[in-house]
Parts: sequence; structure tokens; C-alpha cells
Amino acid sequence: MIGTIAGREFRTLFLSPLAWTLLAVVQVIVAYLFLAQLDRFQRLAPRLGAMEGAPGISDLVIAPTFANSAVVLLLVIPLMTMRLISGERVRGTLPLLLSAPVSMTRIVLGKYLGVLGFLAVMLGLILLMPLSLALGTTLDYGKLAAGALGLALMLASFAAAGLFMSSLTNQPTVAAVGSFGLLLLLWVLDWSGNLGDQVAAVVGYLSLLGHFEDLRKGLVTTTDLVYFALFIALFLILAIRRLDADRLNG
Repeated sequence: MIGTIAGREFRTLFLSPLAWTLLAVVQVIVAYLFLAQLDRFQRLAPRLGAMEGAPGISDLVIAPTFANSAVVLLLVIPLMTMRLISGERVRGTLPLLLSAPVSMTRIVLGKYLGVLGFLAVMLGLILLMPLSLALGTTLDYGKLAAGALGLALMLASFAAAGLFMSSLTNQPTVAAVGSFGLLLLLWVLDWSGNLGDQVAAVVGYLSLLGHFEDLRKGLVTTTDLVYFALFIALFLILAIRRLDADRLNG
């Protein structure tokens, strides 16, 4: 049943003009930023060649590309997830969905996996850009894999938060704005200054950016992986609880 719901959601996204528009816009913006980073690297190459232990193309082109992609997708994914649940309310199909002999867990996981499938396509297209550099230079595949893993976990986290926000309202626009505000807050959380050591440690752990930065730089740690797993699980559980409450009240 989870696979059926996921397949339906995946097909719905691919039939949506909005999803195709977002896919095209993301590719154009990321490609432009990728080429800008590559042009900068080519201009710096003569000086870098004379430096011992100078950063390579993986550090100066691929890592910034992953960072830029995460920022672009932070803006885009709320638009993709805003209708996951709220759209059912707008169409009047949510009561039918809640009355079906299917658990809320399966409904939420099905919708989540459906949007993850679309994001996997988007991620694959983004990865083709740094991989194309292998035709003319030597890449650090360890850093490339870590950065790709970090970006994939960020997308999965964005989607989980967006799904939860979509479950709270019957207005897709409100869900999109709420998702963007939540994700932006978690992104900039550790930018605050003048915090005590203990508060700073807690705030730093809660920040999405801090955990993504380690992976983007090629450092894979259990702490970061556990953070993203807990983040995704938390928002999926909250979405399930919200739909359970709707079923009981209905």
C-alpha cells in the first residue's frame, strides 16, 4: 500500500506543470552557479599550481556547488510539498483518505516516498554537473560522495518538514510559507552570537547548516547522520499524529 501511494504521488508530481517548472528552474540556476565556480577556479589555477597543498577542484567547485544547490532547494522544496496533505483538503478528498482502511503511517510514508522519488531525479541531474568534470580532471570521489550524501539528506529533511507543515493547514500557500520559514530558521540557527557555551552547543546541534557543512567538506560523522535521521523521523511522526487527530475528530 505504501508503494501504491508513493507511485500515485510520484506520477502526480510528474504530471504537474509546477513540478516541471521547478525542476527546470533549479537546473538552470544550479548550472549557472556551477559554471561561475568553474570559471573562478580556472582563473585561480595558475596561482594554485604554485602553492603547496592548494585546494583542488573538489574544494573550490564541487563543494560550493552542493552548498548553492542546498540554498536553491530550500526555496523550492516548500513549493513541491505544500499540496501533499493540504491539497487533499482543498480537493475534498482527505475525508475519503482518512476513512480508508489504511494506517496514517502508510499514508504519510507513501506521500513522503513519492516526493523523495521526484527529488532523487532532481538530485541525479545536479550530480551530473560535478561528475562531468571527471572527463578533464581528477576528482576526489570521497568528498564528492560525502557532499552528495549531505545534499540528499538535506533534501529528505526539507521534504519531511514540508510534509508536516502541509498537514497543518488547508491552504497550500500557507504551508509553503510556513515550511520556508521553519527551514530558514533551522538553517540560520547557529548564526546567533553572544550565546553561552551550553546554549551555543545546543543551538549548533539543532542547526541544519552546521551538520550539512561537515558532509559538504567530506567529513562523514555518526553525529551528523543521526541528526538527519532524527530530524526526518520527528517531522514524519508529527505529520502522522496530525492526521491521526484529524481522523479521530472526523
